[in-house]
Amino acid sequence: MTSLPIERPSAVTAEWRDLFALTKPRVMTLVVFTGLCGLLAAPVPVHPVLGFTAVLCIALGAGAAGALNQWYEADLDKKMKRTAGRPLPAGRMEPRSALHFGVGLSAFSVVLMDIATNHLAAAILAVSILFYVVIYTVWLKRRTAQNIVIGGAAGAFPPLIGWAAATGDVTLLPVLLFAIIFLWTPPHFWALSLFVKSDYAAAGVPMMPVVAGLQSTRRQAFLYTLPMVAAAIAPWPLGLTGWIYGAASIALNALFLLFAAAVLANKATDPAKMKPEKRLFGYSVLYLFALFGALVIDARLIP
Repeated sequence: MTSLPIERPSAVTAEWRDLFALTKPRVMTLVVFTGLCGLLAAPVPVHPVLGFTAVLCIALGAGAAGALNQWYEADLDKKMKRTAGRPLPAGRMEPRSALHFGVGLSAFSVVLMDIATNHLAAAILAVSILFYVVIYTVWLKRRTAQNIVIGGAAGAFPPLIGWAAATGDVTLLPVLLFAIIFLWTPPHFWALSLFVKSDYAAAGVPMMPVVAGLQSTRRQAFLYTLPMVAAAIAPWPLGLTGWIYGAASIALNALFLLFAAAVLANKATDPAKMKPEKRLFGYSVLYLFALFGALVIDARLIP
């Protein structure tokens, strides 16, 4: 008499890993860093516990926005190679779980920020989450090639939040920090979209290279670099920072201009020949880390 084979349950990815992936941890790293820099550059000392809580809330808010973005865009993610392995398009998580996770994390981050710091910081955090989810993800992403331009404001809020958490107000310097990230987003993201154009085209997302073509995207990426450079250098001549930030800003922005000019000069249509675009994309991440790091060093070393 033969025994029936025993069915063994298939391996399932651990839930915490999928929830963590929903928060877009690589994107969150930059968000948390710029938020921390805004807090540390503020002229008001913050208790370490409250400072840690404020940065944690920024991280949770960014993660919540990322989760809601992935919940809404699961159909697009499934069509693109670089996002097909995410929890929802890969079928490792129910959409409802992602929605509940994102909404719950959003509410928790805003309420905790309000309790730990002040109403203004909590309000800006709430606006940043809503802007990314409603304005960028729902309204702009599928409708216009200017999606990343307007939607880039969502990623520019963290230094404002950090500064407001420390001081309870917003002055010219954090506004300039907001402007830097806002203007940095188009050249940064368009550099990426140039060599992954086929992904966006397959998903039907109207990113600039798909709608306007490669050369137009290169030209606009360069044009946005010019006001970004002006905004990044401005804090020094305006007397808002010292010479450490000023020297670092000039050097970093000169390199950014060179890389953006190389992208503008490139005529390649084959992604394999888009080394200037890949170089600009990689440098743009380093640029923001270095620029904001110089800001904190300058604020802490120069009275």
